[in-house]
Amino acid sequence: MADYKTRRKIMVDTQIRPSDVTKFPIIDAFLSVPREKFVPDGKREAAYIGENFQIGQSRVILDPRTLAKLLDALNIHNDESVLDIGSGLGYSSAVISLIAEVVIAVEDDSGLVSEAEEILSEVGVDNVVVQFSKLEDGAPEHGPYDVIILQGGVEEIPVSILKQLKNGGRIGAIFIKEGLGTAKIGFKLNDKINWRYSFNAAAPVLPGFFKQKDFAL
Repeated sequence: MADYKTRRKIMVDTQIRPSDVTKFPIIDAFLSVPREKFVPDGKREAAYIGENFQIGQSRVILDPRTLAKLLDALNIHNDESVLDIGSGLGYSSAVISLIAEVVIAVEDDSGLVSEAEEILSEVGVDNVVVQFSKLEDGAPEHGPYDVIILQGGVEEIPVSILKQLKNGGRIGAIFIKEGLGTAKIGFKLNDKINWRYSFNAAAPVLPGFFKQKDFAL
């Protein structure tokens, strides 16, 4: 039988710590959440690879390094609410649940929603609400949020999402341009977002977050 606890420690020691992620709550969360339970059946042996994990057409679980560095840059506190967009089978939400007060997970695939709810319940996570919704709609009824994080790439972020972030809040996303990706953190002040470069990363663009094409006659 696979020793997943040891694999989690190896993941943290070889993928996360070397990426300058040192905050104890984040390290502890990655050591605590059984990543192997949040991947499709039959693929658990590959759960701890250091790359994005495919869970469907153009949908992934972000690789541990990328997710950890995003969380590190967002600096989430244990009294904050987090909107997790494109939560898939719930792994990111489970990790965030250990460092935030409450997580609202948004997913546009009803099958993933029901599976995520089942897995989160199985592993004892009780401060995550999984919501079936278009990703670009977010979950305004539970907002505004202290932090918003997107589990995939974006070309642009709809204003409707940015409106769900509190003034003083932070948003983390991987911007994809011409095939290259950069993770940026946005800080909201006076209803405006100030984006700062954080690190290089890559992920498929999430549905609803492609740049609208300009049509010319």
